Amino acid sequence: MRYWLTAALIGVLGLAIDQLAKAVALANLDPHHPIPLMGGLVTLQLIGNPGAAFSMGESFTVVLTCVAIAALVAVIVWGLPRVRHTGWAVTGGLLLAGISGNLWDRLFRPPGPFQGHVVDFIQLPYFAILNVADIFITSAAVLVVWLSMITKVGLDGAPLNEQPASGDDSDGDETVGG
Repeated sequence: MRYWLTAALIGVLGLAIDQLAKAVALANLDPHHPIPLMGGLVTLQLIGNPGAAFSMGESFTVVLTCVAIAALVAVIVWGLPRVRHTGWAVTGGLLLAGISGNLWDRLFRPPGPFQGHVVDFIQLPYFAILNVADIFITSAAVLVVWLSMITKVGLDGAPLNEQPASGDDSDGDETVGG
């Protein structure tokens, strides 16, 4: 229960931060006048994105919304109940925050439910324009790699076992016949 609460708290707090950042961007940025920061390393460029990353799939907003709903349900119903490790709880919370932040836009922003445009406003050179929810999703992806490949810990907190070598019957079962 502790891990689920950790993830839920991060998810709700992250959703609030994402939506607050988008509200500030909408109130203060002009889509026609981007603001370069740090010598152009970051530019504040307001857009409404009907598609996915790099504005791909712009005509599939309803499908993207349904995929986001399915992903959110999968994290809540399948992933989080299995978590028994703080790192995975944080990862789950970041996923909840990121998925729900962009899903909120698709459900409640113009032009309407299931077709809303995601508010993006952080542009990196030669890269997509993104938002805080995207940063949460990317951070979760980095943590998935870190936890599974570097620390080699499973959702349940147990070490991930190396796969036995081919032909090694290390699970103790005897092969009958053959």
